[in-house]
Amino acid sequence: MTGRSEVPIGRRVAQWRMRRRMTQQGLADRLGKSKSWVDKVERGARRLDRFSVIQAIAEVLRIDPAVLLGQHSPSVGADVRDGFDGVRAALARYGVFEASACQVPVAELRRRVGHAWLSFQHGQYAQVVRALPGLLDAVQLSSGSEHGELPVQAYRVASSVLVKLGEADLGWLTADRAVAAAGEDAVLAGTAAISIGQALRLAGRQRLALAATVAAAQRLTSAATRPEVSSGRRAQELAVGGTLLLQAALAAAGCGDPGQAGVLLDQAAAVASRAEVADDPYGTSFGPVAVELARVVVAVERGAAAEAVGRHELLIRRDGWRRLSAEYRGAYLVDAARAYLLHGDLAGAGRMLVAADGVAPAEVRLRPSAHTLLAELARGRPAPPGVTRLATLVGLTR
Repeated sequence: MTGRSEVPIGRRVAQWRMRRRMTQQGLADRLGKSKSWVDKVERGARRLDRFSVIQAIAEVLRIDPAVLLGQHSPSVGADVRDGFDGVRAALARYGVFEASACQVPVAELRRRVGHAWLSFQHGQYAQVVRALPGLLDAVQLSSGSEHGELPVQAYRVASSVLVKLGEADLGWLTADRAVAAAGEDAVLAGTAAISIGQALRLAGRQRLALAATVAAAQRLTSAATRPEVSSGRRAQELAVGGTLLLQAALAAAGCGDPGQAGVLLDQAAAVASRAEVADDPYGTSFGPVAVELARVVVAVERGAAAEAVGRHELLIRRDGWRRLSAEYRGAYLVDAARAYLLHGDLAGAGRMLVAADGVAPAEVRLRPSAHTLLAELARGRPAPPGVTRLATLVGLTR
């Protein structure tokens, strides 16, 4: 089912800490431990024999606990890992240095960008990763097309899937490329800022994420009040601005500031009441239901498990819930599993993970954050129904 590496767990902690460019003191501060404690762990002088501690270290290092335990998940296949290397290579080429390469026609580029987003929204993350190197090469050769909209969308889908799969640095880099491609277009810059916020939050840079998303949201929501703005443009500004407010609220919650998170959620709700989005060209899924989903996640972040579970059980009965994309629903159900686990309801948490797997399997089978939850639930006696099967599928042992 899985193999175990003979490398001591303390050494793996040290290796991943250095890969994240983190000092022993930095790791200690984030864990609420002393530098001496970290040093003893890395030298093997102190044993790591509690899963909760291993999980906390893995979260700080932004990896799956199975990696620290020396277990390798077969679900994250070689094609996905090779895809990350392909993304790095494509970003290093920049396109402009490929003198012999031919530009992709705009219509073909639009089709490929659209297909990547559709695959992402259906939760087909491995397929998106496989397509990214060629897509990034194409947009970098055609960077001036359509005032940057296609490059922005390509970099955004790249950042979105990389963040999903725990690649914070690559997600941040591709989001930054999206910002550069957006130029002076406020809506495009706002969509790129959504990706910036997501990548920064994954990297543990909550305050930077908060600052970036609030600034971009304010620019868009104030612009949407101008009388000369067309209804279509106004709808786009409100949808993107509202989504930025949700990202800002999540970042504020991550900073330990529930008061500001609540204010930002209320602002997003006010924007949602004004927004009339007939279509969703930038894939935000913004609206009243998205605001309520974010309220559940913020409640989890501040430890209000009973509130989160109560909100969740009312929310999934709303009509708008079913209209969200598979990716959006699957990701949210993993967050809902966290709420149930925090509430002490392991069976409920298991149901949420099984439901997420049914909606968007890659959310559970490929995402490190879901693996962390799954590993915790699989240790239950007995494990919730369906959890053992999922743990086996992703290569986790009980």
